[in-house]
Amino acid sequence: MQVPTYKRLMLFSGTANYGLAEEIATHLGMKLGEVEVSSFASSETYVRFAESVRGKDAFVIQSASDPVDLHLMQHLIMIDALQRASAKRITAVVPFFPYARQDKKTLGREPITERLVADFYEVAGVDRVLSVDLHTGQIQGFFNVPFDHLTALPLLADYFASLIDDDFVVVTPDAGRVRLAEKWTQHMSEFAGRACQLAFLHKQRRRDVRNVSETRAVVGDVHDRVCVVVDDIIDTAGTLVRGAETLIEAGATEVYAAATHAVLSDPATDRLKNSSIRQVVVTNTLPIPSEKMLDKLVVLSIAPTIASTIKAVFEEDSVSELFHGENQA
Repeated sequence: MQVPTYKRLMLFSGTANYGLAEEIATHLGMKLGEVEVSSFASSETYVRFAESVRGKDAFVIQSASDPVDLHLMQHLIMIDALQRASAKRITAVVPFFPYARQDKKTLGREPITERLVADFYEVAGVDRVLSVDLHTGQIQGFFNVPFDHLTALPLLADYFASLIDDDFVVVTPDAGRVRLAEKWTQHMSEFAGRACQLAFLHKQRRRDVRNVSETRAVVGDVHDRVCVVVDDIIDTAGTLVRGAETLIEAGATEVYAAATHAVLSDPATDRLKNSSIRQVVVTNTLPIPSEKMLDKLVVLSIAPTIASTIKAVFEEDSVSELFHGENQA
C-alpha cells in the first residue's frame, strides 16, 4: 500500500500572548487550533487539545512574559501533549525566549539556566525552535534541534528611516551590542539608502546589585546629531534612560530608542515617561498591559515576520533569505 505525501499545518497558542498568535494566524489565513489550558486548584497546569493532531505539523506559540515560569511550563506541557498525540513535527515558536540573559557564568556557583531551558524543550519533544532576536546568538548552540533565529531589525530600522529626515547616529548601550549597531548601519545603507554613523556608550554593570549599571562616557561623535539607541531588550529601562541623559549631555539634539522586546519591569514605565527620550519603539513579542502604554511608546507588529517564517519552515523554504542574512547572530 502506498500513502501519498500529505502535510497539514496547525497553529496553537498558549496564554502568554494570545493577541500576537491571532495576528500570526490571520496573516497565514487560518485559525488557531482549539486547546484547553487551565489550572487545577493546586495551581498545576492542565492541557488538552480539542482536535486530532496525529501526523500534523504543529506550531505552538508562547512568549516568556510575566509570570515567566508559568508560561514556560505551560509551553512544555503543550509540546509534551502534542508528542504523545502523535504530531508529526512540533515547532516551538518563542518570540521572547525565557532565561536568555542567563546564558553563561559570571560568578562562581551560578547556573547556566538557559542551557537547562534548552534541555527542557528537547526532553518535552520539540523538533524545531523559532525565536526573535536572542540576547546572544550562542543560545542556538545549546540546542540539538534546528533553531531559526528571526530578527526585527528590518522592521525597526525601516520605521526610523521613514520617521527621521536627517541622517542619524545609531548608539548601542554598551560595547557588547556593537555588532547589532553595525547591522543597523548596514541595513540603512543597503536597503533604506541612508547614511548612518555609529557610537556606543561605555557602561559598567554593578555585580552587587541586579539590573543596575553605570554609563560613563560616549564613544563616537553625537554632537548636534539625532541619536537612536538600539538594544534587544528594555527591562527596567535604567540603562536606557541613563544612556539618553549622557547623550544629551554630550550634545545630541534628540534621542530615540528602539528594542525588540518590551519587558518593562517596574519602574520602567515611570522612568521612560520622565526621561528625555522622545520616542521608544518596540515590537509586540511581549504583551504590553494598558497601564504601561505611554504616549511616547510605539509598538510595531512582529506578526508578519513570524508568519512568513512559519510559512517558509512549513514549505521547507529558506528562512535566511527572508532576512537577507540579517538574522545571523
